[in-house]
Amino acid sequence: MERIAVNPDIHFGKPCIAGTRITVQSVLELVSEGLSFAEIRQDYYPDLEIEDIRACLGYAIALVSAEDIHLVSV
Repeated sequence: MERIAVNPDIHFGKPCIAGTRITVQSVLELVSEGLSFAEIRQDYYPDLEIEDIRACLGYAIALVSAEDIHLVSV
């Protein structure tokens, strides 16, 4: 996770791509809209590397895998 940084002084501590102010959330939202990695780089964040985008996905996977989910019956 060396490509993802959390700094309380940048975006209120939201995880960002290291060395930038680009949040993981912003990148994931573009991926969820169906944009390809190439489109994200070309149209939104030309300074990103493909590995930065992959790191955002890996970060999200790590968060979900570490989360305990408790289902509640209604």
